Amino acid sequence: MSGGPVWIRGPYGTSPLRKGIHDMGTDIHADGGLSRRHHSETTLQVNGKPHTLTLDHRRVLLDVLREDLDLCGAKKGCDHGQCGACTVLVDGRRVNSCLLLAVSLDGCEVTTVEGLTADGEELHPLQRAFLDRDAFQCGYCTPGQICSALGAISEAAEGHPSHVTDPSVPSGRPVPLSRDEIRERLSGNLCRCGAYPRIAEAVEDVVR
Repeated sequence: MSGGPVWIRGPYGTSPLRKGIHDMGTDIHADGGLSRRHHSETTLQVNGKPHTLTLDHRRVLLDVLREDLDLCGAKKGCDHGQCGACTVLVDGRRVNSCLLLAVSLDGCEVTTVEGLTADGEELHPLQRAFLDRDAFQCGYCTPGQICSALGAISEAAEGHPSHVTDPSVPSGRPVPLSRDEIRERLSGNLCRCGAYPRIAEAVEDVVR
């Protein structure tokens, strides 16, 4: 097969690609799929449980959580890291799971909104605060908002400043989470229903 042209469809029609298959650095099978060398065995610690999967190198964490592990709390909104609906925690830090390649997280601890309850029954204090404050409408962004808020609370406690942090706060000291701090730190999570005031109130209830 490598001796003849490989036909590809491009923006200007179909044309032969005369480079050998291996010259392109990709093993293309007759069915158009990629070879096994483009997959890796990856172990993810998700909500305290290990999951060992053989993953295509191109797959992002969000798709693995939803399609392989049936954890559908994290949502696919923009798929470009701009809306925050896919936010989860990786080793305690909030991330946009639609941007992270899953194979890069081998051995990492991933926490989704489903993993915030200790026994699957009792709600996390932040989840309870969202309910008490009615801090959602359609609920699509809520899992990402909650995971992002948890990450923000942790970052502030560890002394990581935000754009609005008072410069007089000593470096490395916990940053008080005022309403402005909460708004700034959650500004990467969009709520198209406009529940921002109640979201901020819910976070305030938890950090008081």
